[in-house]
Amino acid sequence: MNLKVIGWIVAFAVVIVGSALAWVYFAGGSGEPSTELTTPTIVSAPSTEAVGTVKTFVIDSAQSVASFEIDEVLRGSPNQVLGQTNQVAGQVQVDLADLSSTQFSQIVVNARTFRTDSGQRDRAIRGPIILNSASDEFEFITLDIDSATGLGGSAELGDMLSFSIAGNLTIKGVTNEVVFDVEVTLSDESTVEGSVTTTVLRSDFDIGIPSVPGVAEVTDEVVLSLRFVAVAG
Repeated sequence: MNLKVIGWIVAFAVVIVGSALAWVYFAGGSGEPSTELTTPTIVSAPSTEAVGTVKTFVIDSAQSVASFEIDEVLRGSPNQVLGQTNQVAGQVQVDLADLSSTQFSQIVVNARTFRTDSGQRDRAIRGPIILNSASDEFEFITLDIDSATGLGGSAELGDMLSFSIAGNLTIKGVTNEVVFDVEVTLSDESTVEGSVTTTVLRSDFDIGIPSVPGVAEVTDEVVLSLRFVAVAG
């Protein structure tokens, strides 16, 4: 093969790679939310007898962070990608005398606003292959909580509670039932804080990885977590 032919092949490859990168860049949009995030309501209201003792706590987005962690090989070296956003909303009703009556609203995260340490990666994450959150149809990740396990009895201020919640997690229009581990501290009469964590498979939610030079061996497992502070509403 002569040098001229090799040169044409190299030039063609550069054009193809450049076009692919440009597509990833522009398909990711600006990353700005389409609307202000509002707190979902709690569907199931407390009983009349419990109204006087129930407190409602609303997630404070200024003090809360939803995140994902995934491992990859970047330019030949292991790398952990951490994406974070404070665009998360939800609320919970708690009766310290009867924790089994706890009620949760839907939890909503604006997936369009995740940020990592790379703007280029952020655009790829918002693109059609990964989260497709640049599309208004898939801008939000939602969790509809069906049940809580290990949450019962009573509690006092200062107690730390450990339990699990199960519900339908929807990402990119795909819904799967997922169990989360929860730790909550009743800091004072007006504040609860804690964490919610689980591990999912991105393949279960139709989350792909675009072919990008330098990135390889992206794991299927993704750690999802929410570190939150919720204040009495």
